[in-house]
Amino acid sequence: MDDQKCVSFASMGEQKLVAEAHSELLDDKHDDPLHAYETQSVFSILRTHCFTRKIFWVWAATVTFVYSQLACLTLDYCLPGARFYILPISPVAYPHYEEHFLKALPNTTLAPYTFAPLPLGSISPQGWLLDQLELMANGLAGNQYDFYNYVNDSTWLGGTSEYSDLNEGFPYWFNGLVPLAYSLNDDRLKAQVLDSLAYVFAHQQADGWLGPEKNVTTRDFWGRFPFCLGLMQLMQADSTQTATILPPLYKFISLMQTSLEQDIEFSQIWGQSRYADMILVLQWLYETYPEGNEDLLLNTMNLLKQRGIDWADYFTEENYLFADLDTLDTTTTTNAFGFVHGVNAGQGLKNCAVDYRFTKNETLLQSARNGVNWTFAYHGAASGTIIGDERESGLAPYRGSELCTAVESMYSLSYLYQTMGDNSFAQQSELIAYNALPVMFTPDQWAHQYIAQPNQPWSRQVNGPAVFWNVNDFGQTFGLEPNYPCCTVNHPQGYPKFLSSSFVRSGSNGLAHALLAPANVSTVLPSGALVSINCDTQYPFGLQIVYTIKSSAAFEFSIRIPEWSTMTNITVTPNGPSPSARDAATGMVAISLPAGAASITVDLGASIKVVPRANSTIAIYHGALLYALDVGETSQTQSPDLAQMRPAGEAKYPPPSYQSGGPMHAASGQHRHHSHRRGFAGSAQPIPAEAHDYIINNTLPWNIAIDPLTLVFHDSLPATNSSISSPAQGRILRSTTSSAQSAVLPQQVWAYRAPPSYITAKGCQIDWPLDNGVPGQVPLPGSWNCTGAMMDVVLRPYGSLRVHMAELPTVELS
Repeated sequence: MDDQKCVSFASMGEQKLVAEAHSELLDDKHDDPLHAYETQSVFSILRTHCFTRKIFWVWAATVTFVYSQLACLTLDYCLPGARFYILPISPVAYPHYEEHFLKALPNTTLAPYTFAPLPLGSISPQGWLLDQLELMANGLAGNQYDFYNYVNDSTWLGGTSEYSDLNEGFPYWFNGLVPLAYSLNDDRLKAQVLDSLAYVFAHQQADGWLGPEKNVTTRDFWGRFPFCLGLMQLMQADSTQTATILPPLYKFISLMQTSLEQDIEFSQIWGQSRYADMILVLQWLYETYPEGNEDLLLNTMNLLKQRGIDWADYFTEENYLFADLDTLDTTTTTNAFGFVHGVNAGQGLKNCAVDYRFTKNETLLQSARNGVNWTFAYHGAASGTIIGDERESGLAPYRGSELCTAVESMYSLSYLYQTMGDNSFAQQSELIAYNALPVMFTPDQWAHQYIAQPNQPWSRQVNGPAVFWNVNDFGQTFGLEPNYPCCTVNHPQGYPKFLSSSFVRSGSNGLAHALLAPANVSTVLPSGALVSINCDTQYPFGLQIVYTIKSSAAFEFSIRIPEWSTMTNITVTPNGPSPSARDAATGMVAISLPAGAASITVDLGASIKVVPRANSTIAIYHGALLYALDVGETSQTQSPDLAQMRPAGEAKYPPPSYQSGGPMHAASGQHRHHSHRRGFAGSAQPIPAEAHDYIINNTLPWNIAIDPLTLVFHDSLPATNSSISSPAQGRILRSTTSSAQSAVLPQQVWAYRAPPSYITAKGCQIDWPLDNGVPGQVPLPGSWNCTGAMMDVVLRPYGSLRVHMAELPTVELS
């Protein structure tokens, strides 16, 4: 065996049974419990029994003993598949044992993570990210349960409202609300989670099916996948829910296995394309709460893979569609639809890595890298997401990127970093989180877009839908439901899951900061070290990160340094050890810290980066932020009235019974609340007064070419090594203020002109034709001249500009 430790903690249920029965066995498969109180006795047991036994029960006198044993066990001489169960002598003495200590180390049947994820709830938001999650909780994400018909009146909850026969609206919402509720420890949102969960489980069908489909012929597994992801996260955050969740969940998984063996209930392309989401849940159960169901779990993983589409086969040079799909024949694009649907593409990025963990087929790792590299090179937006207005196209900046694609791609990329450790995966996830995601929301988090365009100087009804592949002519406006409702219910997972992936475990005695953001983390490492870290930073608006660390024992702390960072300085106090060199693959810098308190200050270095885009345009970055042309903005609002958004024959929103309502937050601070949805079947609640639809127009010229030699960066939140470079002249201008932590960011940090940094340049207006009401293809070099005098222009963080131009032609003016 390798040095992976085949160790598990007994579940609370197993502890209770053993405590009650004392030395009696849970069943005749288990040998007599083995009593061990010191290290020598453990090794004696192993030498005596490892060649003949596969199940071990060890009663430990103290939790400290358990961890001291876990730190030294290698079990090199165990039978393959041996498991070593640890039981406290007195579970009663540790009533919150599973909440505060590691529940399971990786089972060797699955390939180990490079950086293992932490349970939901281990990480809490701070600074501007806390503001964003609180805005979400008080905005559209946190109030859908009280009024939005596809949640409030979902068929999952006894209602009548669904936007498609996939019945995915409630599961999408549940998958996002769980991490939002438990990351904020918000009692109101947690009550929504538990209230809805109780109804779903109370109405589980006799054969184990979860959901509203009474007719077996109408069933499809896809809508259950996001719901099960929500269940997994809930058990991570609150282990007291496992007794409620595991029995119905395993009953459903048993049905899934039987159905997949019969090749039924898995016929639609959505589940076949996105099956990795369900395998993630099965793998987590296998490692954490197998409950004797290891064969069931592994068999179901294999069946899902067999019945799903083959992403590894698509991510080959022979089959991948590199070209702009608009130039290909319909048969080719139709046959590849499962791979090239924008949201499928975002979710599929992680598929090969998920499959790798249980197949251990290492060729899948290169397939995953091909998928990521090719997707963003040939179908990627400057903002980091995938261009796909329902279906991928090419690189045209007037085409749209769906909000669902952004949040799903973020999640896939963070998972890829945990599994494979490539620095570029984490950096791409940050690029989406700090650019593509925030640009698609109003700053108060009450309205969103369905699609965003890299070049979008206005947000209003376009002249016709032909500019997009399958999006209506309101799809790039901001509102409650500007197009298909999936993004309304699916978007809440974005920042909460990003937060829960920000810190990861590194080996048996390490913790690492993978996705850079302000947050606190508190966890127990497999070695037994209790570690608490506060990360104070304005990143990505500032480039200084300060960690305040407390640990009960020595451990290794690692920090991922982005690929774009130069001249990075790291200071450790008191009497800090020297950091390791940055790992070429993972980007991690490791620091060995003793027990006690420590402080680490990281100063990242960044300069203006000019990246070529299609048609000889450029995109401009500084650090993790994309900068786009500020075209000014003026907006008009109206109450949501989106009946015209849906094609003929589809249900209209809002329903006729909707009325304009009062604010969700009364002066008392109380929220409207109702205990169950059952009384609301077929009815609808008032739309909150905070919900608006927006028409946004530009107030400054948008048809601008810029001179990249004139770019100058300005920042009121500098870091020690922050610099401004002219690409041509190599000028370096140092920041003048002393602390990256000095300024206070506004709560609505993504509001227009709210971020502190900007870039100035020289430019001129050019002839740039419109196509169906939006800026058309960027004019080719040599096909245009300046139509006016040279002018000063300003570029601001893309995420703060609801209207913007991010991919610009260039001109020599200096």
